[in-house]
Amino acid sequence: ILFTLKSDGDVTKKVLGSVTESLKAEEDWERIVEKFENPSLQMASFTITEKGYEDTSENSVLSMIAKLCYHRYKKGMHPISLVSFDNCKDNGKKLFDRIVYHAQRLVEDEGFMEYLANENYVAFPWSIIDKITPRPDEGVLKTIAEDGIESIDIYRTSKNTFVFAFVNAEEKEYLVIEDKFPNGRPRLEESGVIFSDRETVSLVERMKVSTCLNPLHTALAIFGCLLGFGTIYEEMQDEDLVRLVHTLAYKEGLPVVEDPKVINPEDFLKEVIEDRLSNPFIKDSPKRIATDTSQKLGIRFGETLKAYARYEYLDVGNLVAIPLVFAGWCRYLMGVDDEGCEFEISPDPLLETLQEHLKGVKLGSVGPFGKYLKPILCDKSIFGVDLYEIGLGDKVEGYFEKMVSGRYMVRQALRDII
Repeated sequence: ILFTLKSDGDVTKKVLGSVTESLKAEEDWERIVEKFENPSLQMASFTITEKGYEDTSENSVLSMIAKLCYHRYKKGMHPISLVSFDNCKDNGKKLFDRIVYHAQRLVEDEGFMEYLANENYVAFPWSIIDKITPRPDEGVLKTIAEDGIESIDIYRTSKNTFVFAFVNAEEKEYLVIEDKFPNGRPRLEESGVIFSDRETVSLVERMKVSTCLNPLHTALAIFGCLLGFGTIYEEMQDEDLVRLVHTLAYKEGLPVVEDPKVINPEDFLKEVIEDRLSNPFIKDSPKRIATDTSQKLGIRFGETLKAYARYEYLDVGNLVAIPLVFAGWCRYLMGVDDEGCEFEISPDPLLETLQEHLKGVKLGSVGPFGKYLKPILCDKSIFGVDLYEIGLGDKVEGYFEKMVSGRYMVRQALRDII
């Protein structure tokens, strides 16, 4: 069941009747193989999550896909498109690389490798998907119960994830797919899917991930945690944070966007700020979005910084919102909010290392803070660039010094700098 949460408060409900069969990998393996061997199968799509691509085990989903491809190859080298819908850069290439990796471990068959590498047989179209889908909402669950639908509770797993039989999501959605289907494809354009070439998919991805949505999300996540906000919607009622978002988007981000043509960047950005982030019924939390921030900054801000360093008509020295976000993140890593109270930092693979660099800094400490911040700010694996080399490191240090000087100085920095 899909619950669409519109910004005007209206909620629509739709049974996703396109799901005709549900199979478990181990229990129903023979049935899955039968489906995959069918010559008429045109595409198989996957949502693995970005972290899942690094799973090298023989029982991983990617290993299973490689096995299914081998079955299809042996059955008659039938063509197919394997489409990743994961929200990561160059997802088609990533899927291809990992399938080949697992296939090479699976079997020594030169013909099979040639089959996988030939786009006339197996294609790996790139895609970009955009639809904010937060964790299941208790309010939606209550609505379901009122409608008389039973046995549809939310379950928390041992890995602190959630399993549920419904989806609550925003109304706006975009899906752009590279039109590469050697066995034909369903007429998905009739449901709003945009088919285009790889370059266009890449441009849409950069527009969304590096400028018009994801950087705004990250900025709101960081300052939302520091200022004690529970949802992104609540943050968008705050004048200081709205000003930060506008500066980040219109003044610093939009000038480097290359128009993908299939989606207008200015219209997309206006929709994001005025409708999507401001939707009171999408109860997305800053804490959720702040997860793995160290892995996101280079993608969400690094490409913009590279553009500023590359083009003469852009001046890195004019940037204020981006360095403020970086300084805010370093302040966030202290685990102390703007009122001086400790809070739980979201999971991050570099958290221990980052906090080790900052362990000598306390709220109220007096700078300079270069010796604490330089190991972080010069790390190209985090930001995509060395912030000192492009002329932003000292500015970030100054903003951090202001925010760490005492209680309520995060709020004051927002007002003074933006």
